[in-house]
Amino acid sequence: MVDAYSAVNEAEKKRPSWWLGAVIGGLLTAPLMAVLFVGEQAADLPFVPFDFFDWLARVLPGDVIRFGINVIVDMIETFNLGETSSAAKTLEQIQGILFVVGIGAGVGALIFMALKRWPDAPYRTAMLGGFGLGVAFALIHGAVRSASEFVAQAGALPSVVWIVALYSVWGLALAWAYRTLSEPYFDESANSVKQINRRQFLVQVSGMAASVTVIGLGAGTLLNLYRQGSTRPLETQETIVADLPQDLPNADAAVQPVPGTRPEYTPLDEHYRIDISARPPNINGETYRLRVDGLVETPLEISLPELLENYQPEDRFVTMSCISNRIAGDLISTTRWTGIPFHVLLDDWGLTDDATHLRLISADGFDEWVEIDLIRRDPRVMLCYAWDGKPLTARHGFPLRIHIPDLYGMKQPKWITEIEVTDSWGEGYWVARRWDAAARVQPVSVIDTVAVNAAEEHDGQIYVPVGGIAYSGAKGISRVQVSVNDGEWQDAQLRDPLSDTTWVLWRFMWPFTAGQHRFQVRCYTAEGNLQPTEVRGVFPSGATGVHTVTTQVDEDMV
Repeated sequence: MVDAYSAVNEAEKKRPSWWLGAVIGGLLTAPLMAVLFVGEQAADLPFVPFDFFDWLARVLPGDVIRFGINVIVDMIETFNLGETSSAAKTLEQIQGILFVVGIGAGVGALIFMALKRWPDAPYRTAMLGGFGLGVAFALIHGAVRSASEFVAQAGALPSVVWIVALYSVWGLALAWAYRTLSEPYFDESANSVKQINRRQFLVQVSGMAASVTVIGLGAGTLLNLYRQGSTRPLETQETIVADLPQDLPNADAAVQPVPGTRPEYTPLDEHYRIDISARPPNINGETYRLRVDGLVETPLEISLPELLENYQPEDRFVTMSCISNRIAGDLISTTRWTGIPFHVLLDDWGLTDDATHLRLISADGFDEWVEIDLIRRDPRVMLCYAWDGKPLTARHGFPLRIHIPDLYGMKQPKWITEIEVTDSWGEGYWVARRWDAAARVQPVSVIDTVAVNAAEEHDGQIYVPVGGIAYSGAKGISRVQVSVNDGEWQDAQLRDPLSDTTWVLWRFMWPFTAGQHRFQVRCYTAEGNLQPTEVRGVFPSGATGVHTVTTQVDEDMV
């Protein structure tokens, strides 16, 4: 009997350490994420990792956010993870999940440390720890919710109860794990007191956590597919689809794109998307109202059908680029925009005489200021509701976004829910984080391809077509030149652009010689101004520099 008591006392000394709490806290957070995912898909309940990421995007200093952006883009380029904006959004979502799992591991370690010091009421102690963590995440959800308008969200009370309840259960599960690891048991076959094998227990917990996680992810994915299949945009918008042109306006242009050049017209599902949220706002088009308030004679609430039915639509082919697009990057796309000339709307909204600016507020909390005089000077400024002849998708800004020629995408909000008319300018989301207040597009030219497989022979000389794009916002392109091996600059052929606000495709026929060659490209605006050639990074005003491609071209390749 004395030996048994001694064994019990010895076992009690071997209570689980904090690192076990960290491991188990992280393991138990994984199935919790899966349950949260099911709740989001089934009832629009909060998904904590995305709320946490969105909260960080709003509270962290601009320098930290910029560092994070650079790290993500570097990872995408280093590991060739695909189209930048889609891969970046996936990595952002993974970051949010890893952050929350890491927090779960940290709190798990703290709970195990507390239980080791105060072991008398493990369930109460651990549940209070989980409850406290749930309250913290509920407050973060509330902060994100107050700054955003995710119209399809569950109510505030059910959301808070859901988060706090799940984390309280998570705390109880931690207490169960601690007690199971701590309490000795009598092994009758060995006639001795033992403790559970911790490695074996971790394997069992990992298996259970993995099973719940996989089941939850599967159920959530099926619910997501069902929701996507049953969700349709506002039906009154479907008439736009019939107006989609069958041919591009420059289809018969004399200069044809070089094989390997990026598509002149970007497929809609490949159009880049950059925003500040882990997932797009889910706005109900049936109940949506655009609020116009501030310095107006009468505040307005305008439905989407009212905008579509009362104003003549205008189509425009537009190239839009992200200010964080690196030289030769893919954060630039071209499609057809459909919307209402913004100056026409101003005439109907009854602005007061002292109104000078509009503050555009998005459903995700993003905001930006636009000068009213700019809208009146440039009739191309558009309140857009369709891309590619189809209603805007949720990821691309449904129901409304703005187009402002010659500016980077950071100045052109999507998911617009409110327009506040003011008598002063303010710093928008990115400007407040020290990006350029003007954000005017930098002229740039890019080599997309050295098309050795499309070589042509003329008068005994083999020519290899080299092609790419040149873009200067609304400033136009008058000339593109190519230099080979630091030789003289030679003019390329320019393809007729889709419009005066799109990129220009160019073509250069290079007299082939075998060996390694260095190709450079530069462009001039319509006014004859050479693009900036100084190498500068994307911050704060957009990347500049001469794009250079070095490639080996051998005889047997052409």
